[in-house]
Amino acid sequence: MIRTKKTTFQLVVLSIAHLITRQNSKLKSCAFHSRNGTVFEKLQWVMSLFKLCSTMKHLNQIHGHIIRAGFQQDLFVMGKIVEFCSVGQGRDLDYALLVLDSVENPDGFLWNTMIRGFGKTNQPKRAFELYKKMQEKGGKVDSFTCAFLVKVSEQLRSDILSKQIHCSCLKHGLDSHVFVRNTLIHMYGMFRDIQNAVKLFDEMPNPDLVSWNTVLDSYVYCEKHKEGLEHFLRMLKSGTQPDEATFIVTLSACSALGALDFGRWIHSYIKRTGFRDITSVSNSLVHMYSKCGAVEEAYETFNNMMMKRRNLISWNTMILALANHGHVDKALSLFSEMLEVERPDNVSFLGVLSACSHGRLVSEGRKYFDIMTKDYNIKPTMKHYGCMVDILGRAGLLEEAYQFIISMPIECNAIIWRTLLAACRTHGDVKLGKEVRKHLLRLDPDHSSDYVLLANMYASAGEWNRVISVRNSMKDRHVKKPEPGNSFIEDSSSLTVTPDLI
Repeated sequence: MIRTKKTTFQLVVLSIAHLITRQNSKLKSCAFHSRNGTVFEKLQWVMSLFKLCSTMKHLNQIHGHIIRAGFQQDLFVMGKIVEFCSVGQGRDLDYALLVLDSVENPDGFLWNTMIRGFGKTNQPKRAFELYKKMQEKGGKVDSFTCAFLVKVSEQLRSDILSKQIHCSCLKHGLDSHVFVRNTLIHMYGMFRDIQNAVKLFDEMPNPDLVSWNTVLDSYVYCEKHKEGLEHFLRMLKSGTQPDEATFIVTLSACSALGALDFGRWIHSYIKRTGFRDITSVSNSLVHMYSKCGAVEEAYETFNNMMMKRRNLISWNTMILALANHGHVDKALSLFSEMLEVERPDNVSFLGVLSACSHGRLVSEGRKYFDIMTKDYNIKPTMKHYGCMVDILGRAGLLEEAYQFIISMPIECNAIIWRTLLAACRTHGDVKLGKEVRKHLLRLDPDHSSDYVLLANMYASAGEWNRVISVRNSMKDRHVKKPEPGNSFIEDSSSLTVTPDLI
């Protein structure tokens, strides 16, 4: 069968070529005029084709036109090909390398685009091979080169390599460039080297908003939450205006510290700005109030959000907050309300199952688990299975919980078995408790809480010899109880909000 149809792309290419040919026939000859038009017109035509390019097949056709038009050494044109193949829709780095090798004197854009492209693949090490090749060919290293290489080294989780790249930035005099400096700060932060991250920031004469946010994010990532809040106050005193990212990270620090008063002050600050209408900021406020135990304020913040501004994260955050604080009926009611406007995901059902667990709602828990798997085709995670075991265990349905675990399509972890062991201890089922303990010995033999639960279970049943045996076993295996937990109480004097900031 003879094919007579042409693709839409081919037809458009032919149409453009025909149009330009018609236009060229009307033009007067000039120094740059060739058989099919001036150099500028041919370049315009070639560049217009890139707007229609969406596949490598299209690109191959365009590349052929480029060679015929004589633009195979034009850096701007070849840059478009490399960009499409390395960071665009093409995703064919081997083809991009061939194009790069065909250019006699590639510029910084070509090298940087290729380095950036390899950083986005599962072969990030090749970015450094290309960097070496770039230096051998006399390519000029600029701020983008350094920044892309820093990101790749961070992706490889190589502390030594990252410091080598930092040295290279110093060698080329690019470390003071704001873009490079911010990338270096982020790199050290992600390596939990907060000391060097802060040092690089303090050396900046005029840090921008990204610089402030990067250090703030580094503090929170390194769990230096109090220092993060102090950095936020320092930022405000400097006159730098916070943005959406600033508030999200700062509220995260408040959540981790339980710094409710500080969080309330940030909320009042947000109310005076346009950020109160940004969904992600409102979601962070709901989460902060929830983590600080102020579920009523979380609910009020959620209700103040316009319906059209609520997204799935908004609903999930509020449902989980209500469930974790024992507001079972409200959580389930909110879930039903959410179903009218949003399609639930695995996090939504995690909140619902958690509510059922807190409320000892066995039949409802079974119902929602079935709805999740059958109606919404959501594959349960270990946390969903854990919630179901907890629901059954709290209700005393220990044998059903055990059979539920055995029938799981994935291997159960120690946390779920430990949940069932705790239920066996609560309900005094020594026989099943022994069976559960066998599974725990296989998965996590030296976890102190397992020994404690088992000993308490035997003690409740009056089997004192077994209690002694468990304790001796702990000593023989050198298993020790963890240090006692700590409770944090917010000290309002430790983080002072001065009047000039309010």
